[in-house]
Amino acid sequence: MIPARYSASRFPGKLMAMLGDKTVIQTTYENTMKTLLFDDVFVATDSEIIYNEISGNGGKAIMSSREHQTGSDRIAEVIKDIHCDVVVNVQGDEPFVKREALDKLVQAFKADTANEISLATLAQEMDKEEDIHNPNVVKVNRDIHNFALYFSRSAIPYPRDKEFRAKYYRHIGIYAFRKKALLEFAKLPMRQNEKAEKLEQLRYLEYGMKIKVLETGFMGIEIDTPEDLERANAYLKQLQTTGS
Repeated sequence: MIPARYSASRFPGKLMAMLGDKTVIQTTYENTMKTLLFDDVFVATDSEIIYNEISGNGGKAIMSSREHQTGSDRIAEVIKDIHCDVVVNVQGDEPFVKREALDKLVQAFKADTANEISLATLAQEMDKEEDIHNPNVVKVNRDIHNFALYFSRSAIPYPRDKEFRAKYYRHIGIYAFRKKALLEFAKLPMRQNEKAEKLEQLRYLEYGMKIKVLETGFMGIEIDTPEDLERANAYLKQLQTTGS
């Protein structure tokens, strides 16, 4: 499921911006289909423009309410009448999705015989100071079993001892949910941490659900700003030149 909201505070209409000769949302949809991991792929959107873009190019799209504050809420609305056990959420602004990373999420649930995982997500190690201290880059901390302790826009852990070099992990906003956990999430009110950080995954943690965090390599470029789109177009040209 690819939640796709047309409005965006930092880059309105970004999903309909051109990435090469296709829109960002169409590229994300096609690359998700190419992984061949899923029984079905849908775009869930509040926008007729995005709906028409996907359906007009032979894809599957579902209209949802405009009232949702998070992607999880939007997916919960459209998934309730779809028969499935696990739902994978690929963000519409992550056009360079890779099979290997998404397969890690799928395999995590197949291995979870105790049904301990409510949802699984991805992270990658960071080393650039500007990313570590950038509030637009969401960080995640894990326990020794790779379950999330906290997500934050701040640098976590805080580097109190300058002589110790902590490892920092960037959260990649791609999730796999148990359908039951997703539907439960949609019924729960926001609490303090989610309201403060504006990070929906904190609602799961605040209500005691367990989030498995799996490390992955380079995931491409998340498009949040016009500058990100420029970098994404440059990266796409590089892929086309090398044939990757």
